Amino acid sequence: MFLSGLNLSTLAQRAVRNHRSLAVAMALGLGVLFVAPSWAQGTKIGFVSTERILRDSKPAKAAQAKIEAEFKKRDQDLQKLADNLRAQAQKLDKDAPVLSEAERVKRQRQLQDLDSDLQRKRREFQEDFNRRRNEEFSSIIEKADAAIKKIADQQNYDLIIQDAVTVSPRVDITDQVIQALGG
Repeated sequence: MFLSGLNLSTLAQRAVRNHRSLAVAMALGLGVLFVAPSWAQGTKIGFVSTERILRDSKPAKAAQAKIEAEFKKRDQDLQKLADNLRAQAQKLDKDAPVLSEAERVKRQRQLQDLDSDLQRKRREFQEDFNRRRNEEFSSIIEKADAAIKKIADQQNYDLIIQDAVTVSPRVDITDQVIQALGG
């Protein structure tokens, strides 16, 4: 290894002088290099995809359907406002050549007001939708966490990781968690 020829304490002292955070990172890194192999041997590791749980589990699908039903009328109202705005803009474009300057300016202001109102209502809708979705999904996450802990205890897992960049299918227990949540 390239560090064998260097005195580790000298290397650490230089790093501390130059950058304290680098020293901490290096100490942690060296610790992982020397400790991790002995720690990882015999360690049972599992992985759970929170994204899949929130997309594929029965409680998540039910919550999504419930939220969509709750917000359906508001969504339709917003669509009507958008259609009205579009129709008025087309009418203004068509009528513009025969309108007086004052009438054209008046209609443009009305369109701007309608557009501002629509944008505000869309933001409010999105904020309310996200808040409601987070409320519903937080309870699903709590249930999933409990299911994960139960599976870890029953199957003697030492470590369960949620949401990793890459994972081998042999350690993925997401399907077991989805099953524990009712499918």
